[in-house]
Amino acid sequence: MVKKIYLIRHGQTYFNVRGIVQGSGIDAPLNDTGQQQARQFHAAYAAVPFDRVHISTLMRTQQSIQPFLDAGLPHEKHRALDEISWGHREGTRITPEEDIEYHGLLRAWQRGETHLGLPGGESPEEVAARQRPFIEQVLRGRPEEENVLVCMHGRAMRVLLCQLLGYPLSRMDHFEHRNLCLYKVHYTGSMFAVRNYMDTAHLG
Repeated sequence: MVKKIYLIRHGQTYFNVRGIVQGSGIDAPLNDTGQQQARQFHAAYAAVPFDRVHISTLMRTQQSIQPFLDAGLPHEKHRALDEISWGHREGTRITPEEDIEYHGLLRAWQRGETHLGLPGGESPEEVAARQRPFIEQVLRGRPEEENVLVCMHGRAMRVLLCQLLGYPLSRMDHFEHRNLCLYKVHYTGSMFAVRNYMDTAHLG
């Protein structure tokens, strides 16, 4: 049996629109556009016989898949799926000075220095470490679940995709994302393969 993992990023928040850094420390709700994106995704995928839904502990992921929960699908919350902590930048508007800091960190990650993080925040390696038990227990430990829906966050999703597909974390920016985009990943029992890449067709 092929396990099909529908991996989505949460819908749009007011923080996304205003250019304010969220991370794991900001529990922002969806805005009106994000709520509409959630309804559009549900309309496109309501017929998929999902066995279980997995979300982060932050409200923007639950709100993004709330129509599925309202239909009675079992779900679980996992801190493993929370966004990376951006430390001292969380809750602040992006400024040119912070852009220098942020892009400098991205370049360091692309050089393979994925042990680094912003002051007070997490590194990609720390995010990967907290995700690994989720991968082992949920994605590989329940072979009877054929269709699984996972809703999480942009940077954390990039880290997760690297782990599933065997890429080094230095290549995580190859996995682009938008609000309520879909990555569909198939797991054969020995390997993962991406079938849908940053799919937003459901958003019209």
